[in-house]
Amino acid sequence: MASTPVKSDTLESGDRLTRAEFHRRYCAHPEIKKAELVEGVVYVGSPVRSDMYGEPHSDVLTWLGTYRARAPRGLHLSDNSTVRLDDDNEVQPDAALWREEPGGPYLLRGYIIGAPQLVVEIAASSVSYDLHDKLKGYERNGVREYVVWRVEDEAIDWLRLQDGHFVRVEPDDQGVIESTVFPGLRLNVARLLDGDLAAVLDEL
Repeated sequence: MASTPVKSDTLESGDRLTRAEFHRRYCAHPEIKKAELVEGVVYVGSPVRSDMYGEPHSDVLTWLGTYRARAPRGLHLSDNSTVRLDDDNEVQPDAALWREEPGGPYLLRGYIIGAPQLVVEIAASSVSYDLHDKLKGYERNGVREYVVWRVEDEAIDWLRLQDGHFVRVEPDDQGVIESTVFPGLRLNVARLLDGDLAAVLDEL
């Protein structure tokens, strides 16, 4: 008599899983602090460096958090929170600024369902999956603005959804980009790259 197959609970980078199976396995491993399903492929986070991730991440949250503090109620800022996009993508963006709206993101049992309006990712460089497979998932699911800080490259890419595709946005003559989704959310790109957080906040 054939034995019943044992349901695996392992979760490793490179696994190809459905979103439901990924979520089940992720919940079975509370010791894993960050794992994502991107275009059907599992990515389990590695230890992170302060200079390449921790400090840039903190600066981004300070920028977005200051904007949220001055904005009308109903605006959410999420840090590394699970976002369910579709059957092939369950991600944890480094930062997501969003509000509930018809057809937009909402909370279900504490998870974000649907695409946040603005997502920020801290990436090592242009070879990161943040600018490849993850970008495809965000684009297809309707993230309206996608900001990627490529720390090693000392560059920030601000992408805006136009006609279903991301288009790169260039800074104005003052080196500033302003969100079209969240009026007044302005970023002086050069100042953020220089670590001049006070100047970044002065733009808000």
